[in-house]
Formats: sequence, C-alpha cells, structure tokens
Amino acid sequence: MVRFVVGPSRALVPDLEERLPGRGIWLSAGRDVIETARASSRLARAVARAAGGPVQIPADLLAQLEAGLEQRIAELLRSARRAAQAVAGEEQVRIWAAKGCVALWLDAEGGDASSAGLPPLGSADPPSLCLPPAVLGAAFGREWVGPVAMQHGRLAAAVRNEAVRLAAVRFG
Repeated sequence: MVRFVVGPSRALVPDLEERLPGRGIWLSAGRDVIETARASSRLARAVARAAGGPVQIPADLLAQLEAGLEQRIAELLRSARRAAQAVAGEEQVRIWAAKGCVALWLDAEGGDASSAGLPPLGSADPPSLCLPPAVLGAAFGREWVGPVAMQHGRLAAAVRNEAVRLAAVRFG
C-alpha cells in the first residue's frame, strides 16, 4: 500500500514515509491499480471531495512513485552501510554468509548472484531481491555494486518492504 496526499500545489503526491500532514488516500502499490486510479476521474473527484477543492492528478504519478521508492531504498541502504548492517562485494558477502548473520540478500538486476554463493533470487530464507543497479550504486557510492548482504534489523525489514513496493510499481 502507498499513501498519497495533496501537496501545497494541490497536486497528489506519494507520501512514502507516511509522515506528510493531511488526510491521505491509500492505494495498492500495484502498477495497474495506480494507473487505473490515475486515469479514472473517480480518483480525482474522491480526492477533491476529501481535500475540499480541485486536485491535480499528475500524468507522471507512477514515475514519481518509482523514483521516490528508488531514492528511499538508496537512503535506507546508505544508513545500513553506515551502521555496519550492510556490506557489498562477493568477499564480504561470503564472510557474512559463513557467519550466518544475513537477513537479506540483494543483487543488481542482471547480476549473477550465484557467483557469490547467494541463494536463488526470490528464495525465502533469507530472502533475496533484485534492485536497479543505480539504486545499489547510489547507496554504496559506486557505479556498480556486486551482491549485498544485510544483517537482521529494522533497516533490512524496511529495505525489503520498499523493494517489494518498488517491484509492484514497476512490474505490477
């Protein structure tokens, strides 16, 4: 689910951190749900009624949402890296895997996770997810980042939740 609120310019904006003031509207993170709601005049009328006036539904709402989710994931990964709860690169990932302290595996889309000994993508224990290479690169300050391992904690749970929402927005 994604919360949307009416911004100061009377346009609907995603509230990814769920902290913006005002009454929000919740929509499923599915691409088809958001696109159908955006294209439908019913959403604009419902939001306008709740907001007490006309509201603009941006044509690029999905693009805004996708970019916002990617930025949020990169910020969470940067925080995890600074807190020593995330490492990147095959050697570091192997060390953490041997210690058994991995809660979440991440790899760049199109990366070869199997070369680092990561479980197959989508495995349940620990879960493994694919992210856009630019997101991982932004989090670790490099253009390309190999596999990433995250330790148990709130940051790993938050990254997993945001990655699931991003996948729903990107792929439906």
